[in-house]
Amino acid sequence: MSTQTSPRPLRVAIVGTGNIGTDLLLKVAASPLLTCTLFAGRRAGSPGIELADSHGVPTSTDGIDAVTARVEDIDLVFDATSANDATHHWSLVAPTGLPFVDLTPAHLGKFCVPALNLDDCLDEQYLSMVTCGGQAAVPMAHCMAEAAAGIDYLEIVSASASASVGPASRANLDEYVHTTEQATTEFCGVRRTKTVLVINPADPGIVMRNSIAVSAAEGIDLDALRASVSMMEKLIMSYVPGYRVVVPPVAAGDRVTIMVEVEGRGDWFPRYAGNLDIITCAGLAVAEARAERWRA
Repeated sequence: MSTQTSPRPLRVAIVGTGNIGTDLLLKVAASPLLTCTLFAGRRAGSPGIELADSHGVPTSTDGIDAVTARVEDIDLVFDATSANDATHHWSLVAPTGLPFVDLTPAHLGKFCVPALNLDDCLDEQYLSMVTCGGQAAVPMAHCMAEAAAGIDYLEIVSASASASVGPASRANLDEYVHTTEQATTEFCGVRRTKTVLVINPADPGIVMRNSIAVSAAEGIDLDALRASVSMMEKLIMSYVPGYRVVVPPVAAGDRVTIMVEVEGRGDWFPRYAGNLDIITCAGLAVAEARAERWRA
């Protein structure tokens, strides 16, 4: 009698050993569909490198050069560095044909927000995971746009704990704002949009919170919006367990507002760091969807 072996996990490389890369490493380690075959950065003494070593994950301080030297051992590359570095890294990975999931706000190609367009992304070599605020707020902005006959102006305000915002993220604040606004325009058809990021130094750290607001003059169908928001919340919670709507759509004064919170799983940073969790959960959802299709 012949025996059939289970397909092997999808082999991923993570470039960037800071907060986002390390949080992603732990999520990949817990996934039955994925395995990390390379965790690469530049700083040998980084806590992320030490953690990977302790888990038996192959590590390197050669950064992207380690990826291009081991292409045959990798099925997908995650980039968790900075926008400038990711731009350079993509130029090196693109010729290899490896899928490249960009967790920085570089935005070099197709946007991916799993709740909105996951199925359309699975054949793309390059995917931009927008930003943490984009992953949290753009789906709700999309609900607003669907409940109105076109929106002229939409505003997103995201607040995260200072301790959860690393140096690469701080260096990319302009890119964060620009990329979030681009994604809002693309997914929602909004004519004008504004993104505000608040880095809150409170101790203990605050849970990530996002508000999405439009003018009450936009003619929002509140009943339709509330139903859409409820469905969207459940969909996002299927891959970001700590996502929740804390203020359902409400008309107050001259604004219609939705507020959502994201609590992290506590894999690497404390649970308040939902800004790490939502971007790594979104990236994980993409990789696992590719793995499931590959195994089918």
